[in-house]
Amino acid sequence: MSHTSQTLMPLDSEEPPSSTPIPSPPNPSPNSTSTALHISFNQDSGCFAVGTDQGFRIYNCDPFREIFRRDFGHGGGIGLVHMLFRCNILAFVGGGSDPRYPADRVMIWDDHQSRCIGELSFRSEVKGIRLRRDRIVVVLGHKIFVYNFSDLKVLHQIETIANPKGLCEVSHHLETMVLACPGLQKGQIRVEHYASKRTKFILAHDSRIACFNITQDGLLLATASSKGTLIRIFN
Repeated sequence: MSHTSQTLMPLDSEEPPSSTPIPSPPNPSPNSTSTALHISFNQDSGCFAVGTDQGFRIYNCDPFREIFRRDFGHGGGIGLVHMLFRCNILAFVGGGSDPRYPADRVMIWDDHQSRCIGELSFRSEVKGIRLRRDRIVVVLGHKIFVYNFSDLKVLHQIETIANPKGLCEVSHHLETMVLACPGLQKGQIRVEHYASKRTKFILAHDSRIACFNITQDGLLLATASSKGTLIRIFN
């Protein structure tokens, strides 16, 4: 695994990297159609981003409306897109039949500059991304990397069971970071408490983990298995 980095915009501890309002999108051409490839909510679930085969779009949840779009045209497929709260910084992975970027690279995009300001390259396909103001988490098929956002230095590597869905969740309180990911056994969740440097393993289900999430403060974990018969909550 190798990575290259460029200077990122400073991430203030209290505010997102930019407070400039996101402009309303132009009226789309009636002949312009695109296919959605990926959807992800931002950290407070106030809006969500959609990666398409031609770029990406951002929608506000309440009231529901499209607030921004960036169309790259043909050859602009975005297979994964994640926002950093409501600021100008996003993370991309190429996707679709005509991707803008390779599937083994995470591109850090500054939409105010309309260009990539950082890049993380891997030896296998990226399955998932999670962003905090201070960290970037990249999920591969059997491994998770945690990076410092300001200089893209790797801080932690975690081995996991096969993880084709890119399952991983992080808390969003600045004072502490909690990361939950699949363990090395079927039905197991690994929880990393970075402030206290503790690792906890939870055998949540007998069958394969289908999805899970943690609260923003990292205190509660909800899990579901591939059977889909129940949801379990852990403290």
